Amino acid sequence: MTGSHTPVDPSGGLVHGMSQMLVAPDWPPLSDEEVRAVLYGYEQTNRVPKSSDAVVVWQSPRPMSAASLVRVGDHSVFVKRHHRAVRTPDQLRVEHAFASHLHTRGQSVPRVLTRHDGTTVVEEGDFVYEVHEPVVGIDLYRHAVSWSPFRSLDHARAAGRALAAFHEAARGFPLPSRAAGVLISSTVIVGAADPQAALQRLLDSRPGLARAVGDRLLVGDFVRHHLGLIKRAAPLLAALEPQWGHGDWHPSNLAWSSTGAGAVVSGVFDLGLANRTFAVYDLAVALERSTIDWLDLARRGRVEADLDNVDALLDGYEELHPHSELEAVALGELLPVAHIEYALSEVEYFAEVVRSETNADLAYDNYLVGHARWFEGELGSALLDHLRRRGHRG
Repeated sequence: MTGSHTPVDPSGGLVHGMSQMLVAPDWPPLSDEEVRAVLYGYEQTNRVPKSSDAVVVWQSPRPMSAASLVRVGDHSVFVKRHHRAVRTPDQLRVEHAFASHLHTRGQSVPRVLTRHDGTTVVEEGDFVYEVHEPVVGIDLYRHAVSWSPFRSLDHARAAGRALAAFHEAARGFPLPSRAAGVLISSTVIVGAADPQAALQRLLDSRPGLARAVGDRLLVGDFVRHHLGLIKRAAPLLAALEPQWGHGDWHPSNLAWSSTGAGAVVSGVFDLGLANRTFAVYDLAVALERSTIDWLDLARRGRVEADLDNVDALLDGYEELHPHSELEAVALGELLPVAHIEYALSEVEYFAEVVRSETNADLAYDNYLVGHARWFEGELGSALLDHLRRRGHRG
């Protein structure tokens, strides 16, 4: 979603799927007519020219919404459409308030555009829309499947430094946690004194999720693979200060200064999973999504964590925010369970919103349970031992 040049779309209208294959989109792409109607209310603000000139020049391959870079005269804007079952207007307004806070604290995040009536969300039937300025920099990982590894150790180090700066800017954002929902990160369960009770409260509050897991052995799987880990992580989180984080920190949610191996992060986008959690949780998510090639695990049944990238990302982070002993220990205990609540939200999304039982099975078996099993094994244990040694040295 950068504005440095007109992108080329080699996908032929396909989007990223749950594997390395491109697939047909769940959501129809944005059309010129549709974005013109959305942009009409922005003509008198934000220097948006006459919306009748708007033309879609690139469709994002991200699968869980429809988003496009739109040329309007000599300007470009980024238009994103969500189904109300995924994002409500109120959820988007909180996200936009967070973006505004970050912007005022010096973070290079896309500015959310405001309509002539002062609102930032367009509502139309089952859908809601938001419009951003493009982020500054190069969308270097645009065609990489989400959660792909960094291309270089310098990129990992730069991403770690940028995440520490992001957390510093995020501190002080006053809004409470977003309510549990589809495709939102949270620490409601992994930070709970009674994780099983927290899981049950989540199911009670999310009838769609309860239906999605109704035929699965969720409680048994949770007790077997997650409960003991959470009981070690939760007391550590309770001793840390909660704060807002990005929720989905990985290379393709970052803009870069160049195409070279030594590029630095020039901008941050996609705050859709942002929530009030913990800085160390956000860091665990960054490690989980960029240093373990989960697609290789699904394909080959075996994958090692890239410990060099782990160290590079953590070294970059600790250049700006050296970890306390508590934070270092909490990171290692939290990493194996950082994925749980987002995995459950994906199961609900696939089962209840887009009605893909195949992908719901993948989210449950390969992600929710499969990732925990990996951490129980030799290779996952090696990563956790590595983090413990780092923490001890620190």
